[in-house]
Amino acid sequence: MKVLVTGGGTGGHIYPALAFVNYVKQLDPNAQFMYVGAKRGLENKIVPSLSIEFKTLEIQGFKRSLSFDNIKTVQLFLTSIRQAKKIIKEFQPDIVIGTGGYVSGAVVYAAAKLHVPTIIHEQNSVPGVTNKFLARYVDRIAIAFQDAAAYFPKEKTVLVGNPRAQEVAGAKKSEILSQYNLTPGIPTVLIFGGSQGALKINQAVIDALPTLAKKNYQVLYASGERYFQEIEESIGMTKDAFKNISIQPYITKMDEVMVNCELLIGRAGATSIAEFTALGLPAILIPSPYVTNDHQTKNAQSLVQVGAVDMIRDAELDAESLVFAIDKIMNDEQLRQNMAVASKKEGIPDASERLYQLSQSIMRD
Repeated sequence: MKVLVTGGGTGGHIYPALAFVNYVKQLDPNAQFMYVGAKRGLENKIVPSLSIEFKTLEIQGFKRSLSFDNIKTVQLFLTSIRQAKKIIKEFQPDIVIGTGGYVSGAVVYAAAKLHVPTIIHEQNSVPGVTNKFLARYVDRIAIAFQDAAAYFPKEKTVLVGNPRAQEVAGAKKSEILSQYNLTPGIPTVLIFGGSQGALKINQAVIDALPTLAKKNYQVLYASGERYFQEIEESIGMTKDAFKNISIQPYITKMDEVMVNCELLIGRAGATSIAEFTALGLPAILIPSPYVTNDHQTKNAQSLVQVGAVDMIRDAELDAESLVFAIDKIMNDEQLRQNMAVASKKEGIPDASERLYQLSQSIMRD
């Protein structure tokens, strides 16, 4: 089996693709893979270190305002299609799977025109421009949120979940919190602003530290590299008073950390949602207002409706609203259990398997 995956720009497009690759490798050690990304995408920092053939295309997105850059965008897109066709003809994949981002648009479109079986994967409840464009050309559309089905042709669309979920679903309880100077077994709140951090969350956490330090639960906050020094300077010598709080620039083994926590607080990105619902973890989501189509708010609302999460809008976030929301859940064990059950119901822990079966059915057709 030869699989070409493409997607880039953000981790939300990259990690589902890599999770699917890892799953297929386990099933078929002889399978061959190629990843096609954008020259300036985050995938350039992630994929080259893996055992996957990697190629890039120069491509960029459209500006929302009238701009001469959009002329260049069209030129780059047309050039990328020609380059993608050459790559596809040389690699001769059995299937091409796109997980979003502008580079995915060129590659999947080229594959469809070459009559290679194609799937696009939409991680969010509201699809991006690229997947909307590709919907008419591809063989199947895999979605992670049922809400996304309304935007695509019914006969092509299949709910599979997010492949990243299957990677974290097997995480086990451990003593990992001790690595962050916290006590395993004490109820723990994990606050995570994304790999780069989130300014509004960072400000609210700093202001809330004196109050959180008095709670009977403990807090692990991943601030992101860019805000860690700022927090260190803000806390100063008083950090020794925060015995139940650990602040880290970044957390590795996030799946193992999450399974040892009782509550997650963070943005409403598709990857994070796939992870915590696969584990059945309650959450307080603070959707980023700076994403296309406000899709994070819509992601969060779909989980609020079923009782899996609470939501704080970014404009309403401060220390007071943050602590109030945490206390509401951490001081009510029954509520926490109900949210955990609802979260687990929304998770799709076999997403990679579903996507694999979908790809097999297309190749047989």
